[in-house]
Amino acid sequence: MTILRTIDATLSVAPQIDPDDMAEIAASGFTAIVNNRPDGEDFGQPTGDEVAAAAHAAGLSYTAIPITHTGFSHPQIDAMAAVLAVAKGPVLAYCRSGTRSCNLWALAAVKAGAHPDAAMAKAAAAGYDLTGLRPLLDALSSPA
Repeated sequence: MTILRTIDATLSVAPQIDPDDMAEIAASGFTAIVNNRPDGEDFGQPTGDEVAAAAHAAGLSYTAIPITHTGFSHPQIDAMAAVLAVAKGPVLAYCRSGTRSCNLWALAAVKAGAHPDAAMAKAAAAGYDLTGLRPLLDALSSPA
């Protein structure tokens, strides 16, 4: 199985997962999969439909929130927050490397009230540097 990085008790992130990994992912206690990767990003990657079918077969919920080169949007941030809010246990989010998934989690967490420093510290503990995302984190944490 792909190497997972734990962000906190609610979320872990990973590079591309394979449909064959779903039984092990479910056995590890995850209850939901979030796909932050658009179909066709790399030759040979499994499609979202293939991952979704395998996730459902393993008893996992599945949500696609693809993040492209255009960056992050409020609907994507809100969709990630919604998945985390209704999850019945830990969520595994994936993309090509795990970075977009971590970034989207941080944006959703801060928009929901987490302090940017706390989000950055959790990301750093998992090996992700959110320094470049800090201005957006600060903007999301500031009252309008």
